[in-house]
Amino acid sequence: MNGEKNNYWMNAGVALAIGLVVSSVTFGWFYSRTKKSDEAITVTGSAKKRIKSDLVVWSAGVTAQSPQLTDAYKQLSDSIPKIKQYLISKGIPENQMTISSIATTTLKKQDANGVETSEINGYMLKQSIDVRSSDVDKIAQIAREATELINQGILIESTPPQYYYTQIGDLKIEMLGEAAKDAKTRAGQIASSTGDSIGAVRSARMGVLQITPPDSTDVSDTGMYDTSSIDKDLTAVVNISFAVD
Repeated sequence: MNGEKNNYWMNAGVALAIGLVVSSVTFGWFYSRTKKSDEAITVTGSAKKRIKSDLVVWSAGVTAQSPQLTDAYKQLSDSIPKIKQYLISKGIPENQMTISSIATTTLKKQDANGVETSEINGYMLKQSIDVRSSDVDKIAQIAREATELINQGILIESTPPQYYYTQIGDLKIEMLGEAAKDAKTRAGQIASSTGDSIGAVRSARMGVLQITPPDSTDVSDTGMYDTSSIDKDLTAVVNISFAVD
């Protein structure tokens, strides 16, 4: 009886030991898998593309000043038609021009201390012709040559042209896709260096678009939109977290 009882307890002890070992291995595997599933790699991906503006906005005008309002107005009425005719002669269609309303400023005399009085000293009038065109290169050249009007006695005031790209909405989707591919490549390289691989996307956040002059390193938290250059660099950025397998 004692022998059978000893065998019983021995067998029970072996079974218990085996069970503990199996449980430990199972728990360790489960813990390892759970811990692994909590790991993630967060990377930033980017994509850059050189684009050319397809819209230009340019303004050219004159300022007239005279003690008499009628004289100042006459100066404008003589100059604006000449500017318009000059632009037409350069190949700008009339339907791409808009003549602004006249801005009038009343000039007041100042006393000996430089304080403005109520006495009217004269008038200053401003008017411009605004050009809006898709012929970017032509307008850029005309803007540079517009000082030729000075030879005609017209003191033209030309503002720097502003250049825009109107297809940003369509291009944005493409660029974000390229930035996401870049992020996945970066994450894969990091994971493989430690013997792991990346899994599903945990989270993704789109950054702001940066539209800058060519080869510029300027960035802004709210995004940049350069209008000073015809050619621009469009940069898209995404921040993505991948699970680690």
